[in-house]
Amino acid sequence: MAAAADSDMEQKVLQYENFIGDVLQRDLQRVLEQRDGVYEKISQYLQLKNTIESLQESGSQQLKTEVDLGCSFYVQAHVEDASRIFVAVGYGFFVEMNHDEALRFIDKKTSQLTAFTELLTKDSAKIKANIRMVLEGLRELQGLTELPDSRRREDL
Repeated sequence: MAAAADSDMEQKVLQYENFIGDVLQRDLQRVLEQRDGVYEKISQYLQLKNTIESLQESGSQQLKTEVDLGCSFYVQAHVEDASRIFVAVGYGFFVEMNHDEALRFIDKKTSQLTAFTELLTKDSAKIKANIRMVLEGLRELQGLTELPDSRRREDL
């Protein structure tokens, strides 16, 4: 009878470990990757903002830049009139704007994206808390008194 109880406990431990590895860790990884992608978009918008502000300060309408043709293959480009630019607004769409319109759009867009990163950070904290809760459940099932420090850092 004790062997059957041990076998049941081992099965439950295995189920919890699989749940952590297959569900929670994967969800956490997905949320963190999504947040990193949003941070990348924010970075690109802020880079565009700096470029526009530099153009406005210089007073020049001409611009020399490098254009990515794909696969990180860049060519030099010379823009005769940079008073109007195309800004990516999302879902593959671009809108032609003057500098002031673009700066207003960038401020709004980065505010929205920043709010979204905060939401993703909260989601990742919830997932980490769930991982911790399942690990505590495992600890209780196995009759351990303290979760090893190496395991704590590895899973969270």
